[in-house]
Amino acid sequence: MTKHHPKLWQPSSEFLQSSNMQHYQQWLSDNKGLDFHDHHDIWQWSIENISDFWESIWQYHHVIDHGSYESVLTNEQMPGSDWFSGSMINYAEHVFRNKTQEHVALIFQNETCCERMSWDTLEDKVFAIQQFLISKGIKNGDRVAGFIPNIPDAIICFLAANSIGAVWSCCSPDFGVETVVDRFSQIEPKLLFAVDGYQYNTKSYNKLEATEYIRKNIPSIETLVLIPYLDSNAQLDKSVSIDDIYKSERGDKELVFTPVEFSHPIWVLYSSGTTGQPKAITHSHGGVLLEHLKYLSLHNDVKQGENFFWFSTTGWMMWNFLQANMLLGAVPVLYDGSPGYPSLDTLWQMTEELPIHHFGTSAPFLAACMKAELKVSDKYDMSHLRSIGSTGSPLAPEVFDYIYKHISEDVWLCSMSGGTDVCTAFVGGHPYKPVHKGLIQSRALGCALKSYNGKGEEIIGELGEMVIEKPMPSMPIYFWNDEKNIRYHNSYFADYLGKWRHGDWIKIFDDGSLIIQGRSDSTLNRKGVRIGTAEIYNVLDKISEIKDAVIINIEQKDGSDVMPLFIVMADGKPLTETVKTKINIELKSQCSPRHVPDHIYEVGDIPYTLSGKKMEVPIKKIFMKMDMSQSMNRDAIRNPEAMDAFLELSETLDLSHS
Repeated sequence: MTKHHPKLWQPSSEFLQSSNMQHYQQWLSDNKGLDFHDHHDIWQWSIENISDFWESIWQYHHVIDHGSYESVLTNEQMPGSDWFSGSMINYAEHVFRNKTQEHVALIFQNETCCERMSWDTLEDKVFAIQQFLISKGIKNGDRVAGFIPNIPDAIICFLAANSIGAVWSCCSPDFGVETVVDRFSQIEPKLLFAVDGYQYNTKSYNKLEATEYIRKNIPSIETLVLIPYLDSNAQLDKSVSIDDIYKSERGDKELVFTPVEFSHPIWVLYSSGTTGQPKAITHSHGGVLLEHLKYLSLHNDVKQGENFFWFSTTGWMMWNFLQANMLLGAVPVLYDGSPGYPSLDTLWQMTEELPIHHFGTSAPFLAACMKAELKVSDKYDMSHLRSIGSTGSPLAPEVFDYIYKHISEDVWLCSMSGGTDVCTAFVGGHPYKPVHKGLIQSRALGCALKSYNGKGEEIIGELGEMVIEKPMPSMPIYFWNDEKNIRYHNSYFADYLGKWRHGDWIKIFDDGSLIIQGRSDSTLNRKGVRIGTAEIYNVLDKISEIKDAVIINIEQKDGSDVMPLFIVMADGKPLTETVKTKINIELKSQCSPRHVPDHIYEVGDIPYTLSGKKMEVPIKKIFMKMDMSQSMNRDAIRNPEAMDAFLELSETLDLSHS
């Protein structure tokens, strides 16, 4: 393994000894009489004794329980696991127990300004919104929706709704209006918070008309609260300005918290919905509370007072993950705007100035910095930066090299992978382990993740299906309006009885490190050999002439297949036979002859979902001549004109019988 995955970073003894993982392990020894030899031993214990493990997380983090749980886990059945029955908790209460005068509650920056919000101000604003919600009859279990960018008001409104047991759901205002209606109409919110507009890359986008459309097309909305973000004087008929709510006098009244059952819904997140109605994925109060405490503390090593940044919109689960750092007393750094304005330096400059201790982003952003040859460490002081987190898609090995050469040689790179499904990562960073080029460090504690072959057998060192064998508290309690849990069951449990199939190809090595090589539903079944698309993208990322790419493989009726590659050329670079030859040679030499495409075509752009996933499966269906006119939702595509170009191309390019 070391030949292809050399060591790039090793935790120092000081790093290890001061880590939250070390503190937790010592706590287990002192309080439970448990001693472990290494990281694998403690992971093995955590999955073999899941009730004991999750109870230890509960106790270690001093979860506030207004009830009394009878058992940690009533049964291990999936789906249908019942956790901490009898407990009564509130997520927001665990945020506000960290109120302090020693540091701010949150930091916000957009393309024009930066501001810091104290805990006193945050509490005053949450109280004002809480009392307004109560005055409008919002109660435990009612849904409250937000059409809000990544600004402080999003966290304020969520915490206020959560504090009284209401169920939160949010969409980013860059979503198409039909996409928003498709999502919110499923959960029937009583109240909507919405911005008048937002700014991206210096351009203003007015959303008053879209907000009015959402209100008219979701009859359950009784109250609209307008957030004048783009224009301080913005108004909308029959709406309440959030600024007027904030002006209400608090006096000596206390912020109150409504305890709810562990399994009470906390929020509803959504699948991409590009080719069908988005799944309304519903998580529990207790499930995400325990999971976020565990992952952020032990696997991200987040500490009180540290500034934690993740570039995200409110439409991605990483926004929920970002604000969850407040559970540990850390400071979420919110950014609203283009990461490329005025240049790719922007976020790195912000990292120096604030400073940022934990920097999170997507793999494509880091790859873009590499291709732009951005030498961050030459321009900015990265000495405060402790970790870089990457998710959204597999991180190419060459980007690992770039980070340690041009961002920081001392930073802890935490490549991670999870999903909206569980609002966390199954795999990611581990403070005990070195970072090896191209590898994710570890499986998360409490996550019984294995790699299965086609026979449903566990395999090591080979590419297989990612399967979770035992329940985790943050698995969805259900999909909203999913009668008899049919969609829920079919999404995860249809292939392996009682086990969660996630849909990723994964290779796990003997030491527990691993590689994820793309979605299994977009696997390239090439002449009987399964190829993860990430294998090909990792090679293409190193070719300077290529800006982006997507590859598909189409099986023929006669058992043969055809594999076309579609590429977006870098600015000013033509697609020549020389470039095509270079692509083929690199894929053949670095991978195998099977990785070489049958055809290479130039396109103007690659279509992505709103959450930043390449739309490989829909593209494949287009070229298989499947009718996508009724099933494809344009509003769920980040750049629908790119998909339009593929639809047009499919009319003249016949790959189904090549």
